[in-house]
Amino acid sequence: MIQTNQYNHLTAKERETLSFPAKLLLNKSLLVGEVLDFGCGFGKDVELLKEKGKNIVGYDKHYFPKYPTKKFDTIICFYVLNVLMQEEQASVLMEISQLLKPTGKAYFAVRRDLQYEGFRTHKVHQKPTYQCNVILNYKSIFKNENCEVYEYKHFNQFKKKEDSSCPFCNPDSERELLLESATAYAMFDKFPVSNGHTLIIPKKHCADYFQLSFKEQSACWFMLNRAKEILKRKLNPDGFNVGININESAGQTVPHVHIHLIPRYKGDVKEPRGGVRGVIPEKKNY
Repeated sequence: MIQTNQYNHLTAKERETLSFPAKLLLNKSLLVGEVLDFGCGFGKDVELLKEKGKNIVGYDKHYFPKYPTKKFDTIICFYVLNVLMQEEQASVLMEISQLLKPTGKAYFAVRRDLQYEGFRTHKVHQKPTYQCNVILNYKSIFKNENCEVYEYKHFNQFKKKEDSSCPFCNPDSERELLLESATAYAMFDKFPVSNGHTLIIPKKHCADYFQLSFKEQSACWFMLNRAKEILKRKLNPDGFNVGININESAGQTVPHVHIHLIPRYKGDVKEPRGGVRGVIPEKKNY
């Protein structure tokens, strides 16, 4: 279960003018196409950007709870991550990766003026609210003493590393990513054994799962849980197999960690009993 702060929405501020990050992106002509303000609070940026001719909608879990049903060219997310706990931050990054078009861009503004991290009592609402510093491994396009703005695009849209032949370090730009967080991504297997066969892949190039840090391992499993929810909703499988091949003797063919999430359907094999025990066929039945 994700640990949350139930009062994080109380940090939303009422304004009459555009926020600084909105002005910055507007002046740089970066608010292109269909735009989503994710975590828009009271929605003032949405209102004012519409007046300036931008095709923009807002979503906020508390104030504008109608969840988007399509993908966007540009997504903005201003000062949201600072008031979320780590698991919630990862969830937001994954949600935005889902809502962004394959060649779209997202912009995250985070505070750089925080003097205190953790829970504190809100001066106005007298409720416990949380705040923390956030550093992302995305491209920084602006930074001052008050805030930093990051630009995000899907992992497979970056120019390929010329010195790497690893297909998971350099995923094909034509393939659609199912999910992405700061340290991992998910995409459908190129040679699926079932409908919806998905791979969860850490961005760090590492062949052996056991050589990943606990944080890197946790990020993969956290993403696997989210991918399972998506597959369950879209395909409604009857079960799942989850597995990792480590080293050639265990069947690993690509020397980069990847976790297989394989949906299973009634009748897809004659005898499913034994499941993953089938990696050694004569031991499958017992």
